[in-house]
Amino acid sequence: MWLGAGALRRPELVKIKNSIVLVSGTNRGIGKALVGALLTAGAQRIYAGSRDLAKSRDLFADERVVPIQLDVTDEANLREIAQKANDVTLLINNAGVLDFGAVLDAPRAAFDRNLETNFYGLWNATRVFAPVIERNGGGAIVNLLTLVALASMPGLGVYNASKAAAWSLTQSLRAGLAAKHIAVHGVFPGAVDTDMLVGVEMPKTSPDDVAKAIVHGVDRGIEDIFPDPMSASLYDAWCKDHKAVEKQFATM
Repeated sequence: MWLGAGALRRPELVKIKNSIVLVSGTNRGIGKALVGALLTAGAQRIYAGSRDLAKSRDLFADERVVPIQLDVTDEANLREIAQKANDVTLLINNAGVLDFGAVLDAPRAAFDRNLETNFYGLWNATRVFAPVIERNGGGAIVNLLTLVALASMPGLGVYNASKAAAWSLTQSLRAGLAAKHIAVHGVFPGAVDTDMLVGVEMPKTSPDDVAKAIVHGVDRGIEDIFPDPMSASLYDAWCKDHKAVEKQFATM
């Protein structure tokens, strides 16, 4: 499992086995793989959220999976789901979007789209479900971030900014929710073989391997999870000399 040599650990472990999980963005990619990994790890129930329920309803045959229509940009929808999924102990904020483009060339609409889902969507879901998790005795929140939250690639300027903001939010949530017995994990994947990176030619890790590493990291209480060889290696380099990594990414 690739978890990162410098990853931080919590003394209190939140175990996947018998947990009640809500995962956003489960109709493909890492989200879909996470449902499979959670089932294997013994989750008791998984609310599998996606914007298009028709596309995801038949993806999971296991009776422990409850498909739900979920839009993290719609707070009313989130509150309606929270009334039904009031037993959640683990929230995985996986839903995300990606727009390519340099920051000075990208239209305002691209920034709005990425921030609405990658930052505000994460904030919306956490604000709604943190009280649910607290009422259920505590648990954990897992935020899918990205390696470029640490160092930006110019061609991903819009996406970089939204994920860097989400990383800062993750740290604030970690501090604010600790007293409520809610652990907050950040996940920093490198290149993953999903629809988001179709056409980008570079070594990629499979979503299944990334999902297994995320589940393993949460079970071990690792706060910052680097779930693939690329992210683990670059995190080690970033810890030693973050400016060198910044300059390396600036050429990509």
